[in-house]
Amino acid sequence: MPDLILFWHRRDLRIEDSVGLHTARLTTPKVVGIFCFDPQILRRDDMAPVRVYYLRECLADLQRQYEQIGSELLILWADPVVAIPRLAQALKAAVYWHQDVEPYARQRDQQVIQVLNQQGIIHRQFWDQLLHTPDEIVTKMGQPYTVFTPFWKNWSQQNKVAPYPKLENCTKLTETERQIAQNAGVIPLPTMQELGFHWSGQWDYEPGTQGAKNLLTEFGRSAIYSYQEQRNFPAVSGTSRLSAALKFGVIGIRTLWQFTQDCLQNFPGNESVVTWQQELAWREFYQHGMYHFPRLETHSHRAQFDGFPWENNEHYFQAWCAGETGYPIVDAAMRQLNQTGWMHNRCRMIVASFLTKDLLIDWRWGERYFMQHLIDGDLSANNGGWQWSASVGMDPRPLRIFNPNTQAVKFDPEAEYIYTWVPELRSVDVPQILSNQITPLERQALGYPQPIVNHQKQQQLFKQKYQMISQSIE
Repeated sequence: MPDLILFWHRRDLRIEDSVGLHTARLTTPKVVGIFCFDPQILRRDDMAPVRVYYLRECLADLQRQYEQIGSELLILWADPVVAIPRLAQALKAAVYWHQDVEPYARQRDQQVIQVLNQQGIIHRQFWDQLLHTPDEIVTKMGQPYTVFTPFWKNWSQQNKVAPYPKLENCTKLTETERQIAQNAGVIPLPTMQELGFHWSGQWDYEPGTQGAKNLLTEFGRSAIYSYQEQRNFPAVSGTSRLSAALKFGVIGIRTLWQFTQDCLQNFPGNESVVTWQQELAWREFYQHGMYHFPRLETHSHRAQFDGFPWENNEHYFQAWCAGETGYPIVDAAMRQLNQTGWMHNRCRMIVASFLTKDLLIDWRWGERYFMQHLIDGDLSANNGGWQWSASVGMDPRPLRIFNPNTQAVKFDPEAEYIYTWVPELRSVDVPQILSNQITPLERQALGYPQPIVNHQKQQQLFKQKYQMISQSIE
């Protein structure tokens, strides 16, 4: 085994609770991190500038973490299939990394492995982003689950691994090795401008591991113990806000599970803690689904619904994107997304239902728009959520259609959320907003649009189309 191990970071931007880093350090103190900006990912039209901002800030934080333990994080910007083997060969190093569930990542990793094998470079892969690998949680017939409840029952009964200790007491490259690395393509961490992105907004939470720990500590003070009741109210700070941290792995999944166990020790049987554990399981349910069914990236899980007769009205879509539909709760949510790069999860379900079942627009349009704007945009979670909302994905239930006005009454009863994000309605009384009974003249005076569709008529139309597809496959 070479005395130098390069650890290739991707969605695991931390040095704590890391399977691969822990295993590497058992072999040698000379563990050096690398991150490769992949041009193919950066060029994607669904790469949100806010997500690049968060990624870059987390990498700056990770560089500091490596320096504090005596090592370093090297930066590459090239095709990983070329760049990773080239650097490893130049430094005579082994390469470790964590596996992923996404189709592109799996294909890329196989190509990297092929080149590493050709060059005789030692390499190892590990599962890290999941508490249980896709092959561990299967039915008695050995098949992947496509319904959440039996998945949860199996998943929750399995023993979970404890968090791994923090990487410590490492050594960095020699000056000669550093020169070799630079010749092999290592560069300083690029700025946002150099990466070709601009983000002028303000993310309220500190990127990186310490920022994630702070959020977890804050969540653990009280919000997790009332999570079941409070998580659906977008005007309330009732969620963990850890989705971006989980997306980029600045905090480990085992750390989060251990946190829930500690909470249950403090308050045994607390239903809210168990509900949050179920959210972690939903994350894995969708990641397992993407691993087992890679066609989900572009197709409905319920394949017959690939032929659904969407209307795809471009005018409606642009109104939805801009938060100008004339439905206050929908418009508030879309404006929150556009201005902050984040949206409350209850509101994600509301706007997804509205796009697919009121506007009759293909769920993939909405999925792509979310990925273009979300700081926590994750293929598996975003895709799974959109397919669920469109009733074309895994875990099919009786057809759900959210009434946006009813949702507002239930989950924004004082219109606090709506007032925050749709300021032109602040002079309108709460009952009037929640029922959306604002007259055309009032709307005109306030500069707020008329409803672009009639919810009752559109839901009937959707049901007719949906039943036609359902009956054709029976």
